[in-house]
Amino acid sequence: MGAMPVVHANGIDVNYEVEGEGEPLVLIPYLAADQACYAFQVAEYAKHFTCYSVDLRGAGLSGKPDGVYTTELLADDIAAFMQAAGVGSAHVSGLSLGAATGMWLAGKYPDLVRSLSLHSAWPVSDPFLRTVVETWQIIANALANVTEMVIQGIFPWCFTPELYAARPEYIDSLAAFVRSRPMPPVDAFLRQSGAALAHDATAVLGSIQAPTLITFGRHDQVTSTRFAEPLTTAIPDAELIVFEDCAHAPIYENVEDFNARTLAFLQRHQ
Repeated sequence: MGAMPVVHANGIDVNYEVEGEGEPLVLIPYLAADQACYAFQVAEYAKHFTCYSVDLRGAGLSGKPDGVYTTELLADDIAAFMQAAGVGSAHVSGLSLGAATGMWLAGKYPDLVRSLSLHSAWPVSDPFLRTVVETWQIIANALANVTEMVIQGIFPWCFTPELYAARPEYIDSLAAFVRSRPMPPVDAFLRQSGAALAHDATAVLGSIQAPTLITFGRHDQVTSTRFAEPLTTAIPDAELIVFEDCAHAPIYENVEDFNARTLAFLQRHQ
């Protein structure tokens, strides 16, 4: 078990966990999730890197203040966290909201980012993505429960129908994992999802200097491969990987392939 310290950064308490040894790797969670969401990756990454898994503003055990959240603000939080925790520059990886945050971090604070891994990412929210996220907000309000909203409302976008059919016990285990974690109250989820709705990093993508890996699941609809060309065109020399058998969450649907291919990229840029 790694240390679970807290630092004060950008006006909030930021909870995080440290595990492994080697060059620093900052892992940024996705919507509503806490730092443990990357457990299957840290198990491998920590053999080669010092993994800093962070709770974003509005989730986990980090601060959940009122106000408008943006992906730029979340990136400012991560930059301040890195300074407060003495990380210096690091490899940065994020999925979905974590990727949206990572692109702002790399564009705005290029000196902090050694390499950038953007999984299930998108440059600017389009009408389809906004409709999906607004549906999650409606479900969270209706259930008055973010945990069950994630399992009933977000899971079906994260995994393929084939996974539900072939491995129902695995879906159940992931649901149990979500239920075991500290989940945000509805108001904090609405603020954090508001950052996803308003996301637009198009102005900073060209400023990203770090070697960048972009990955998608072939069957993802929320952040589908419709975003591949805009991202690879805007970010200089970006590499693209598509996981053919996955939807929005290859980190759970094909753990072995995801870990092997993303770790190969990270190690090339050590």
